[in-house]
Amino acid sequence: MTTQWAISEGLVDYPQAVRAMESRAAAIAAGDAPELVWLLEHPPLYTRGASAQEGDLKDPTRFPVFDSQRGGQFTYHGPGQRVAYVMLDLTRRGRDVKQFVCSLENWIIGTLAGFNIKGERRAGRVGVWVDRTRPGGQLREDKIAAIGVRLKRWVSYHGISLNVEPDLSHFGGITPCGVSDPGLGVTSLADLGYLVSMHEVDIALKAAFEEVFGAVERVAPPLR
Repeated sequence: MTTQWAISEGLVDYPQAVRAMESRAAAIAAGDAPELVWLLEHPPLYTRGASAQEGDLKDPTRFPVFDSQRGGQFTYHGPGQRVAYVMLDLTRRGRDVKQFVCSLENWIIGTLAGFNIKGERRAGRVGVWVDRTRPGGQLREDKIAAIGVRLKRWVSYHGISLNVEPDLSHFGGITPCGVSDPGLGVTSLADLGYLVSMHEVDIALKAAFEEVFGAVERVAPPLR
């Protein structure tokens, strides 16, 4: 069964998106719907993952804060960030959670390679990072994409977020993903000097996804 690929225009309400995603994941588990990857943007907000520490929410009044069933800690979503909700059936893809997360990282790394950016994984730090250490300087690595997924009946939901051109100051209201080391920060394609459109990023995401997970078919998004 071909994986479906949907893209929403404009900003999508977070609670509505979560309800639509959970409904679709349940239908996939029941064998009533095909897999779906859903690309969208949210209004500015913070999400609290299952492992979040309350001290990492530095400014609870800055943006709405939503509890999330995904793994991980606090994250930011907002305009200029491409969120990809990934509803895949791991029963037919092999019930290997570690390999699945590795495949998600490979997807992001392949997407970045399309723009000649070297994305890297780091042991103990889920997500994709860019090494910005200058010769002879102190360590500087910035996170460009986050990963936070949940599995229910071996169907994944939630997914990844790739920073294209968000307002990076919005990350200041949290300790992103619990990472507070002074040598580690957050970056984006624009921050790295790559001024590309969301449409160009979507093309790169699709090409890299098909390399890792297989062919997709474009469909209308769950929410209009």
